[in-house]
Amino acid sequence: MIFIKREFEAYLDEIDCITILLPTERHHGESSLFTLLLQEKQHPLHIMEKVNLGHSVKYRCKADAPVSIGAKYKVKDEHGRKTDLQIGAVIRTTAFDELYYYGENDLGATYHLGETTFTVWAPTATSVKIKLLAPNSQEPIYYSLVPEDKGIWRITVQGDLEGFQYTYLVCVNLIWREAVDPYAIATTINSGAGVIINPEKINVPKTALPPFLKATDAIIYELHVRDFSSHPKSGMRQKGKYAAFTEEPSVEDVGVTGLPYIKQLGVTHVELLPVNDYGGVDEEEPEKGYNWGYNPLFFNVPEGSYALDPEDPYSRILELKNLIGKLHQKDLRVIIDVVYNHVYVREESSFEKIVPGYYFRHDNHGMPSNGTGVGNDIASERRMVQKFILDSIRFWLTEYDVDGFRFDLMGILDIATMNAIKELIDTHKPGSILLGEGWELNTPLPAEKKAMIMNAKKMPGLAFFNDMVRDSIKGSTFNLFDRGFSLGNTHKIQSLKQTLSGSVGLDPHFRGLFFEPTQSVNYVESHDNHTMWDKMEICNSHESEEVRKRRQVLATSIILLSQGIPFLHAGQEFFRTKQGEENSYKSPDTVNWIDWERKHQFSKEVTYVQGLIELRKSHGALRFATSTEIHKHLTFPLDNGHLLMYRLQDVKAYGKWNNLLVVFHNAPQQEKIELPDDSDWEVLVKDLQVNLDAPPIVRKEIMVDPISTIVLAQY
Repeated sequence: MIFIKREFEAYLDEIDCITILLPTERHHGESSLFTLLLQEKQHPLHIMEKVNLGHSVKYRCKADAPVSIGAKYKVKDEHGRKTDLQIGAVIRTTAFDELYYYGENDLGATYHLGETTFTVWAPTATSVKIKLLAPNSQEPIYYSLVPEDKGIWRITVQGDLEGFQYTYLVCVNLIWREAVDPYAIATTINSGAGVIINPEKINVPKTALPPFLKATDAIIYELHVRDFSSHPKSGMRQKGKYAAFTEEPSVEDVGVTGLPYIKQLGVTHVELLPVNDYGGVDEEEPEKGYNWGYNPLFFNVPEGSYALDPEDPYSRILELKNLIGKLHQKDLRVIIDVVYNHVYVREESSFEKIVPGYYFRHDNHGMPSNGTGVGNDIASERRMVQKFILDSIRFWLTEYDVDGFRFDLMGILDIATMNAIKELIDTHKPGSILLGEGWELNTPLPAEKKAMIMNAKKMPGLAFFNDMVRDSIKGSTFNLFDRGFSLGNTHKIQSLKQTLSGSVGLDPHFRGLFFEPTQSVNYVESHDNHTMWDKMEICNSHESEEVRKRRQVLATSIILLSQGIPFLHAGQEFFRTKQGEENSYKSPDTVNWIDWERKHQFSKEVTYVQGLIELRKSHGALRFATSTEIHKHLTFPLDNGHLLMYRLQDVKAYGKWNNLLVVFHNAPQQEKIELPDDSDWEVLVKDLQVNLDAPPIVRKEIMVDPISTIVLAQY
């Protein structure tokens, strides 16, 4: 950063309002005269307010006409001292947003064989240059971009520029900063510069899948690219890489692994932790570091540490596309985890270097807000910020053919932006799933505009991670000793009923969270916080491992048999452990990897979860898409604290059975229950077994096993 010495300071804080700070020791008399200079023209400034701040005197002045942002103005006082007019808080005004909104879709580098056009939005800059570096050259070439309307700077450079590196040099408030294009789709290793690529060379055939019509038909499986294959017994050679997903894993003594295992399990969607370019791992030596990926650098560039050759800008693009294509060939859809709520380091981000102060929220004192806890909050409510997010979502949909997005810390973002994203994905790829973390976070955005779970009814097309579900089944994430229903608590039945009914307010005495069950993402664990197995090691340490296994299986059963969208953390089905580590975002592979030996060790439980998934898929009444259907068909005939039964009645239109009974029991002893009517019931699920082909028959009553799930069906 260059330090510039100024006699006094002047800031443009509104389109026609200038704030002047005059040091007290240089202030003479009770009044001052200020003039705005642009080349040879002079415009008097009218003082509206004067405030003595002790160390300085602040003047708020009005200009005769709106100031042209990007022009090189000076301010002169009555003593002839001059200073440059700096861009201040004007960039955070509605007037600025309206004047400089640019709606076209040509930002970034547009490559053609004979020329490449570079377009960047930098309305507060007084000069912009591009720095080009040819392959195998050490001598950069510089060109000046030409300013256009709406804050756009543009240049077309002749010749074939494939493989050239490029950065922008942007002058704002007399300071030059070098920045990588935020719209870059390829970068050098470790993101030092953008790279111009030929789009024809990243064309990969796509597998067309039919539209996914009901979100509640989804079963989401969350995993991290590196965790998937890094275990010694994974059977995959390209450990930690995109390419591992495209392998046919070698046969290990642990049985089926890799993508064949996920297909065999029966889930419908694989949710990948962030695959866009992020900080925290050296792409040259990725084995020396680990990160979940929530440190976004460039939103449209795949992460290089997962690539076989991160120095080749094509490698990561093609390998990620092949990963997605391979899953599509297996009829598995791909959701990507996206982090549009913050950047890795605000001061070093391209957003801040190109248009300082615009892309991030600030508090009433002008300080950057920190609702995310990482030092910055993206100001999604500003038009060009929203545009960037929408452009990026469109890019991933069209270029990478993804099937949905999971929004990290979605509560930082605004409702209008999230609804616009939903409209966009419905236009480009109907059936894509949009889900996110709707936590309320301390950011300056008004509460009624936050995309948080309490505003869910303002965002009918979005799904939310349902912490009421998590806490009612498992217990609080933040209090390790709090236990939910599956861990033996008998006081969360009311919340559990909400969980089972999709949180749509089945009981008239309790307000539902959502309009429809398609908004509820039901889960008990994810990459965040302790795994359920590790939590039970602490809060249920008085019980044997066998009992704790039954408790976790019960929890997973509730997730898979509740109305809403079930979400599984990879390895949850075989009691994934992170050795007690609560926040493993940068822990080594030995903590984070998917332990395929546990999959083999607990194969009985894995088979059971696979059977529950098959059962859920087999009958539409287990995954209603509307609250109307839930209110019509779902009742709770029995609950006694440690046992809860729910009934799906008159549901022949949704599958082969007309009535279904589901019983969840959390006590460590058997219990006999009477069945609702004197008719035959098929026992589909009992004692860790799922039998859909030739189920046994019971009548009048059934013995419920300790800590277990029962599903009965009737024609």
